[in-house]
Amino acid sequence: MSIQKIAVIGSGLMGSGIAQSFAAAGKTVHLYDVSKKALEKAQFKIDKSLSRFVKAGHLSEAEKSAALENIRHFTVLADAVNAAELVVEAVPENLDLKKAIFKELDELTEKGAILATNTSELSVTAIAAATKRPDQVIGMHWFNPAPVMKLIEIVKGIDTSDQTIEAIRKLSVEIG
Repeated sequence: MSIQKIAVIGSGLMGSGIAQSFAAAGKTVHLYDVSKKALEKAQFKIDKSLSRFVKAGHLSEAEKSAALENIRHFTVLADAVNAAELVVEAVPENLDLKKAIFKELDELTEKGAILATNTSELSVTAIAAATKRPDQVIGMHWFNPAPVMKLIEIVKGIDTSDQTIEAIRKLSVEIG
């Protein structure tokens, strides 16, 4: 089964790029941030980035429009992660912040949802410890800029299951 509904937490440089990458691959993306202004800025960056892909001949106008339609904005975390099969966290590199978010995600998401962190330096195991499902927590580290770099580092926590690793590997290949 292919992952189709994805929530991205944080709409900064990495979060907006991750959301764009998923949306361009046909995934439904719920992009969350604490402020509407941050989401508007992210939407502008995504539109501009997709326009560059169109200008370079890598996307058609119809594909750009479809990608933009695949992204919805949320300022309420519970609404953003509702029915998500995968949540990718892309907030600043602060362990306490990430742990607080993962604790909340653990409570708000469906039991089968995979929780991924885009951390490049923090312990996936430490982040996973904030949840009751460390087997479903994984590092999904995107390289910058996410829509251009065809590289995702998959980082296993101590308890990350093989099933979780395989689902993220398969999704990463599927989106290119």
